[in-house]
Amino acid sequence: MERYIGKMLDNRYEILEIIGTGGMAVVFKAKCHRLNRLVAIKMLKKDLSEDAEFRRRFHDESQAVAMLSHPNIMAVYDVSRRGDMDYIVMELIDGITLKQYMERRGRLNWPEALHFITQIMKGLSHAHSRGIVHRDIKPQNIMVLRDGTVKVTDFGIAFLSNGSNPSNEAIGSVHYISPEQAKGDYTDNRSDIYSAGVVLYEMLTSRLPFEGSDPVSVAIQHFSAVPLSPREIDPEIPEALEQICMKAMAPDRNKRYSTADEMLADLEAFRKDPNINFEYSAEEFRRETARGADEPTQYIPNTGVTRTKQNHYTPPPLEDDEEDEYEQPRSNWWKILLLILIVAGVGYFGVTRLYSSIMESFQTPEIPEYEVPSVLGKTVEEAAAMAEIQGIFEIVEDGHEYSSEYAEGQIIHQTPEAGRKKKNAGSELLQINVTVSNGARSGAMLDVTGTEALTARLRILQTKGLSELNLNIVEAAEEEYHDEIEAGCVIRTEPAAGTMLAEGDTVTLIVSKGPEIKYSTMVPCLGETVENVQLLMDGLKLQAEFTKVESSEPEGTVLTQSVDTGVDVPEGTVVTFTYSDGLKLVQYLVTFDVPYSDSDVFVQIFLDNVPQLESWVPGDYGQIQQMVYAPAGNHVLKIYAADQLYRDEVITFSEQG
Repeated sequence: MERYIGKMLDNRYEILEIIGTGGMAVVFKAKCHRLNRLVAIKMLKKDLSEDAEFRRRFHDESQAVAMLSHPNIMAVYDVSRRGDMDYIVMELIDGITLKQYMERRGRLNWPEALHFITQIMKGLSHAHSRGIVHRDIKPQNIMVLRDGTVKVTDFGIAFLSNGSNPSNEAIGSVHYISPEQAKGDYTDNRSDIYSAGVVLYEMLTSRLPFEGSDPVSVAIQHFSAVPLSPREIDPEIPEALEQICMKAMAPDRNKRYSTADEMLADLEAFRKDPNINFEYSAEEFRRETARGADEPTQYIPNTGVTRTKQNHYTPPPLEDDEEDEYEQPRSNWWKILLLILIVAGVGYFGVTRLYSSIMESFQTPEIPEYEVPSVLGKTVEEAAAMAEIQGIFEIVEDGHEYSSEYAEGQIIHQTPEAGRKKKNAGSELLQINVTVSNGARSGAMLDVTGTEALTARLRILQTKGLSELNLNIVEAAEEEYHDEIEAGCVIRTEPAAGTMLAEGDTVTLIVSKGPEIKYSTMVPCLGETVENVQLLMDGLKLQAEFTKVESSEPEGTVLTQSVDTGVDVPEGTVVTFTYSDGLKLVQYLVTFDVPYSDSDVFVQIFLDNVPQLESWVPGDYGQIQQMVYAPAGNHVLKIYAADQLYRDEVITFSEQG
């Protein structure tokens, strides 16, 4: 596979280096020159690419995976099928696998495990909603980014739930494989849920539920053995989280969570209340394995799509098989028989001479060798007129293909390849089989305005005339506001609807983020009447909700507001207020004889330490009368004159006066 480094794929992707090798494919780091970004390219290995049925499934399923768009799933940008090459263009992720993360951290604490498994299940929920089952969920296929985001990767053995589901094959990684996968039975969404349960088990306990000396023994344990519960390994693990883990790993798929969303609901309930107790126990799911313990051992075929573990040795990719330059010599039995008959006929004396003569006639003359010239980019007529071709080779047209690189009528493939050496001992010309270009595919862009982005992507890729163009469909980096088109739907496309598209073109979807949200700045409302506050909120395009509370403030006076003054809030925000119910106050007449003085006297009257009167009065003023108000009940009255306390008493306010 090193031979691809430095080469350009589809006149677009420059291969930079190998960054990973697995059982099915090699992953390269590459640069997309059309969009000027780094990507990862996963290329199918040569031995698998020679299997036509496997290539077809790989291409169809990869196209389906390309339809996925979720923050917790690695993005697939492009799928290509070129000659004997199949590859997927994916998001290049700056992170490490969950397996590497666990190796560095050791046993994860349960909040960390909860954080990761929740994201994994969100990604699976999205894939399952699109009819795609992963079938190889394991820590090696989970990437952890620097910000803690998790992305599910490697849908290489995924299948469409409404498509073919091969049986009698054990597909997946043996430590995480579901019992039905191990048996070669039908698989569905619940198989992924089982594998996710094993991943959660490993994060919580730092060990796998089943170990063995060989893959077959491990696989059999998934449907015949009983694993320790997580709390038997670490009693500090919350019971409810153990329940979730063991339900996901139930050997009987009918006992598992039926959907990823169902498991997510329990995870969310646990997150909100770690002390929650679900109506099931871990033991009831462990008992299911006991029933299957007597099942006969089944053979698990070693399929071509089973992956190797990342920490295992992976053999180097096979080089292209060289064609046999020579035909195998034909049997010479008839020559030997002829020689015997001749010797018997001529007698003893002519044997030696005749033998020598015959054997000389059997000597193979020197066979001329010719180098195959390149005819790529030429028409069939131009190739046939080449001096290197005439009298030695003949051009045989054996098919047509669309090509964005070569014009219509030009040769795009040749067999044998240029530079190969071919021998010819006869008078017949050597053949060069060529594939001729039909020119670039083209089709008119659809109008997908107002369509949800994912639906728009599917419509474009599935429309006849466009589905064959291997279009690169992307969403614009930034969404735009739109008053009429709801969030998540397409405002327009670039190129616009009706534009003729060529093979490999990029179609950009400009997606709406809904109407632009306008903000209002909150104003002070305390002390205002309910009526005035309502008018203020109407002017700010905010919604007001009022609650009446007990207060000595005048009835209808606003006492509190839920949004502080000066804060910007979106129009339409609900602001809550409390206002006074206007408690009934009782009046009391206070009389006080001002002590005589030659000068003015400063008089203070307090009720429950609240000033009721503070005033200078003449020294001969005589008697002061002051009406005070308070709710019915006992209150403390204090009167000061010239800083002297003259009265300190408890008085009773009654509603009867």
